Amino acid sequence: MRRWFYHRDFTEVQTPVLTLAPAPEPSIETFRIPEAAKAQGHSQRLQDLFLVPSPELFMKRLLARGMSRIFQITPVFRREELGNFHQPEFTMLEWYHAGCDYTALMADCESLLAEVSRAVGHDMKLPLPDGRICDISRPFHQITVSEAFEKYAGWLPGPEPDPDRFNIDMVEKVEPGLPADKPVFLMDYPASMASLARLKPGNPEVAERVELYAGGMELANGFSELHDPHEQRARFLADIKKQQEAGLNPTPMPEQFLQDLSSMPPAAGMALGIDRLIMLLLAKKDIREVVIFEAWS
Repeated sequence: MRRWFYHRDFTEVQTPVLTLAPAPEPSIETFRIPEAAKAQGHSQRLQDLFLVPSPELFMKRLLARGMSRIFQITPVFRREELGNFHQPEFTMLEWYHAGCDYTALMADCESLLAEVSRAVGHDMKLPLPDGRICDISRPFHQITVSEAFEKYAGWLPGPEPDPDRFNIDMVEKVEPGLPADKPVFLMDYPASMASLARLKPGNPEVAERVELYAGGMELANGFSELHDPHEQRARFLADIKKQQEAGLNPTPMPEQFLQDLSSMPPAAGMALGIDRLIMLLLAKKDIREVVIFEAWS
């Protein structure tokens, strides 16, 4: 992975795993460390810290300070149910490239997967745990969220679908329907699910957000990045309200990130789960087969 990025003039960075304000996302519950500094007599500012669910905000602040191609391999932390594909601590690869959009990220993924597959002794055909083969040669399939929902769930989500219905059908109908024998880019999410992505120029009903699926797993999630601090603040306020309505402790507004966002150039960024990629490369069906230790072991 590092060789692939170095050959393309990316700089490897290391950002903090502790933060005062992660991005407020209702779908991601963070680990809060309350009283972490109070016992040590530190200031109120340091009394509530969070383990980062993603290095995204820090990396975008680096783009705002003039870096143009950056990547990072880092542990991240999320309160998620344990399962075949989920652990509360896992390893993330994130990369950001100024001056491009999510189409460039898709090309990156196609090239990167080929490089990694060759590096571990595979050709472009990866065996899957169920005996099928996943062909990772270019080009990968592309399908919009609207096309996928119409084909596999029987309805069109529109710009503001009911989130519960959307999420249930995504897990129970759309994801199982996507072909496992070829990687698939699921792209153009409803505007209400843009997260930190920009809306599509000329079609504000969808966001330039893309997820990569391979072998029946989601591997990566990327955006053409929103860099309007006013629109991003409005989205964060809506997300904080959703956190409160869901009974979650709302996260603080990431003010420093919003301040820096006004200086960030147009860019695109992708987050790829390394543990899941290793599962794909080794034909494993449980993430616990590819981690050395679990936090409670």
